[in-house]
Amino acid sequence: MNDVLEAISPATSLSGPATCVSKVELRVSCKALLDRDTLNKSDPCVILMVQTNGQWTELDRTEVIKSNLHPVFAKVFSWDYYFEEVQKLRFEVYDIHGTHSIGTRDDDFLGGVECTLGQIVAQKRMVKPLLLKYGKYAGKSTITVHAEEISGNNGYVELSFCAKKLDDKDLFSKSDPFLEIYRINDDETEQLVHRTEVIKNNLNPVWEPFKVSLISLCSCDEERKLKCLVWDYDSRGKHDFIGEFYATFREMQKISSGNKVTWDCINPKYKQKKRNYKNSGVVILSDLKLHRVYSFLDYIMGGCQIHFTVAIDFTASNGDPRNSCSLHYINPYQPNEYLKALIAVGEICQDYDSDKRFSALGFGARIPPNYEVSHDFAINFNPEDDECEEIQGVVEAYQNCLPKIQLYGPTNVSPIINRIAKLAAGDGNIKDASRYHILLILTDGVVTDMADTREAIVRASYQPLSIIIVGVGNADFTDMQILDGDDGVLRSPKGEPVLRDIVQFVPFRDFKTASPAALAKCVLAEVPKQVVEYYSHKAISPMCPLRDLLTPILSPVATTPTE
Repeated sequence: MNDVLEAISPATSLSGPATCVSKVELRVSCKALLDRDTLNKSDPCVILMVQTNGQWTELDRTEVIKSNLHPVFAKVFSWDYYFEEVQKLRFEVYDIHGTHSIGTRDDDFLGGVECTLGQIVAQKRMVKPLLLKYGKYAGKSTITVHAEEISGNNGYVELSFCAKKLDDKDLFSKSDPFLEIYRINDDETEQLVHRTEVIKNNLNPVWEPFKVSLISLCSCDEERKLKCLVWDYDSRGKHDFIGEFYATFREMQKISSGNKVTWDCINPKYKQKKRNYKNSGVVILSDLKLHRVYSFLDYIMGGCQIHFTVAIDFTASNGDPRNSCSLHYINPYQPNEYLKALIAVGEICQDYDSDKRFSALGFGARIPPNYEVSHDFAINFNPEDDECEEIQGVVEAYQNCLPKIQLYGPTNVSPIINRIAKLAAGDGNIKDASRYHILLILTDGVVTDMADTREAIVRASYQPLSIIIVGVGNADFTDMQILDGDDGVLRSPKGEPVLRDIVQFVPFRDFKTASPAALAKCVLAEVPKQVVEYYSHKAISPMCPLRDLLTPILSPVATTPTE
């Protein structure tokens, strides 16, 4: 028995939360760009390209910075990082002329560089020379890409700034102010966090609210210094300095209902020269909203248990288990498809269940003692306790069950879905993130009670439950795709849509030549997102997160889980 388990266990790397994705933020700056303009300096913009199936496509682009050969771009590129994939990126820098499209003339191209996201993440700060066509260096031009992981222990803050009585730097009109916020790193370098829009001809500007992740703003350190600069915009890129001030996120949190946080905007030169100099205006934080973003790992590490249930199809279409052609045939040397799918998925799920006990159910068979057809029975024949010890116990119960039952039909799965949904509903009534359910249904054909199954799934979508259906054998599973919401929203026969997409359907034959780990990775890929979606919808936070860097930051402000 142990040999069977060992022979088809998923790869060790998949025993943890391999399907979780890290969000990475990329920030870009350049130095010593080529000057393509005759009268002014280049107006650079960076295009981020991503390679998919050998083709380069534009993912996003930065803003255009006027007349600047050393631009620091405010635009933040957000991207999903997968450890197991090679994600090829290309950064292309262009000199933009008005509203013309990029790349219309060769001399617009200032240089580019190719790399992988893994390289950027590994270095955290990647500096590379820009290359022109045919690998020629673009002079001494370089591009710097900073990477920051947006972890589960993170959130974002929405800030609203305004200013009063700023210095007037223009002769015939008023200043056109904008605000820049820089984070001061441990090595005393400065990283641009945000640049506001320009407010034209106004000494009392009110800038648009903006959102920024806390790891970007202050590296989740509320005492980290933030350098804030106010400028008078100049279309030629020669912005006039109005003043500066230093802040911390702790100071910002002093804002409360009806109270605002203010800083004197100081021009050091004026302060040194003018005896009665007070400030060059006042900058005001008028509003602060803090949002908490939870990840799958936050819930798991907070103590959420994943309860795994398997439901096995024992209908007659599987064939007589005593016949070697049967899908239920027990070959001592080679596990059948039911066992392969059960073990591949179950061995990953068991890592998230502390007691390692799993419910094992069957449907579509005549069962002892009266041999009546049942679509919801415990394969250990103990209706009071349908749980088995670990995945090995489920396998043994399955093997022991086969000689005692008569395969029959039809293929009705709604009773089991309703049963597990009812169990999950009981856990759902507990207002904490303590227990989430995964139901694995193994079947050899299209379900007979499709209407009831659709109704059951719609009802179940309101509960802490995900459903995985693996089609075993060579049947035509086309009609089963309707249960998987990937091609559209699943609806009940009455037209009611699911609250969440909770079903993943996969034909086992697609993975016959692949490793068990590949099957498990595919069918479990959507579960982390489904867990987060459920608890976010319910506005339920993780129970007891591990050491949370944001605990002191979050304490003064009410937080809300965000989808």
